[in-house]
Amino acid sequence: MAASDGGDTTTPQETFVKCFFDHHPDAPTNIISVKNSASYDAVYRSNIQNIRLLVSSSTTKPLIVVTPTTESHVQTSVTCGRVAGLGVRVRCGGHDYEGMSYVSDGPQFVIVDLVNLRSIAVDVKRGTAWVGAGATLGEVYYNVGKASPTAGFPAGLCPTVGVGGHITGGGFGTMLRKYGTAADNMVDARVVDAQGRLLDRKSMGEDLFWALRGGGGASFGIVIAFKLKLVSVPPKVTVFSVSKTLSQNATALLHRWQYVAEKFDDNLFVRTIAQAFNDGAAPGGRSIQVLFNSLFLGTRQQLLPLMQRSFPELGLQDSDCTEMTWLESVLYFAGYSGRAPEVLLDRRPEFNSSFKAKSDFVREPISVAGWESIWAFLMAARGEPLVMIMDPFGGVMGRISETSIAFPHRKGNLFNIQYFMRWFETDSAVTQGHLDWIRRMHGFMAPYVSKNPRAAYVNYKDIDLGRSTEGPGAFTAASRSWGGQYFLGNFKRLASVKGRVDRDNFFKNEQSIPPLVWSSSTVSLLLLLLLVSVFICYNKVGVFNLGCTWLP
Repeated sequence: MAASDGGDTTTPQETFVKCFFDHHPDAPTNIISVKNSASYDAVYRSNIQNIRLLVSSSTTKPLIVVTPTTESHVQTSVTCGRVAGLGVRVRCGGHDYEGMSYVSDGPQFVIVDLVNLRSIAVDVKRGTAWVGAGATLGEVYYNVGKASPTAGFPAGLCPTVGVGGHITGGGFGTMLRKYGTAADNMVDARVVDAQGRLLDRKSMGEDLFWALRGGGGASFGIVIAFKLKLVSVPPKVTVFSVSKTLSQNATALLHRWQYVAEKFDDNLFVRTIAQAFNDGAAPGGRSIQVLFNSLFLGTRQQLLPLMQRSFPELGLQDSDCTEMTWLESVLYFAGYSGRAPEVLLDRRPEFNSSFKAKSDFVREPISVAGWESIWAFLMAARGEPLVMIMDPFGGVMGRISETSIAFPHRKGNLFNIQYFMRWFETDSAVTQGHLDWIRRMHGFMAPYVSKNPRAAYVNYKDIDLGRSTEGPGAFTAASRSWGGQYFLGNFKRLASVKGRVDRDNFFKNEQSIPPLVWSSSTVSLLLLLLLVSVFICYNKVGVFNLGCTWLP
């Protein structure tokens, strides 16, 4: 807030803090950390997962980090953000791939970090759970699995991911083909809107609730809790991981996988992970490894004949398979095999590193020649730690309408690709080199993936697709780039919802939904045209009567 003509030199930071404690005089002072204070760095850095964004000199860090302990603290943060002229961003687990929850390309802002709002109440009898948005997936899985050995929740594989961003972006994992996305299994929510009001599904209305399920919650408000529908899992599930290299027929197996994986029984999920590696026995000293990594909701005795019918080429053996509880499978896919389930309660980042990702959807099988070209590209790049993670669709995903919720990627998709690379160096030249290479890789893949638009997954956020703008052309520009790619035909409805619930674009970031608002003059013109049309039709004026069949 700039100084007024009256000589007021109060800063936005001071205005926000005073406003907050005026509303909550008994609140502990440590729930607010202001920039340059003793507590700021520790609180700010506590949930940052991508170091390249923290060390960048081109981004704006928040003036204030609020760690609310009550819902009313969140409401007040919105109210005081408006009073101080500061935007508000929300952080849950800190996994935003482009750091939009904790850095900005634009003006000063406040972070509302929901780390203290992560209570979980599981109701096994009703098959639901209320989950605070600050909880991690690991905390959700632990509480659900401990409450019942035959209850689960379909979401992602990384246990330190915060549920707030994950669910509002869609969220999928090993039960995708059986139960859909996490957002498909969200049945209620509590959200603070741009006016600071606390709303539930009934009071927010179905349009906003639709948008929160896959449209990205950061554009519409601060979701502080979700009511989730739990799903049924058997007492024992089966997992396997079978690795193949080029000399072990990996290319032919992956080529075949494209045709069968989306047609498997709904209980079977087989993803693939491909990466280049050094192999002294291979031509040129390089090869490709493809991992076939699976969860089956059943026993090995049920799985083996199913695989023999559906994908005999893989040659799955009894010895490849391990039976375990669903909760143990969560540990398996997180890389925590053999560890106690309590490790899922550890919120700390596993890596102190930088990363970058991109995504694609594949709708037509890639030819053998195509895969060979892709392998050549990967093998030529020594020192580029990229993995291609390919998750099959099909199953229930092909039976849910693309407009059912805001998450649009449904029927017709064979699989999703995540291109992911992680590095530990902090040198800016090293970082730039990795970023340049993954952009070339993404460009190289264009002939093999979806087109018009080239679809992408919003939870694998990619700033290279474009940035939000403001003004009359914001919607059109976004619909032709990142908005159309993330949300396909649902983008216009999302922008319309945004225009209704956050008309002045209070909740915004570098890829937030722009508000689509019809001006009063436009509405007046449309009404005038409608009245003229009705007059012409009812009075049967000349040839215009030919177009009047829509009237009684």
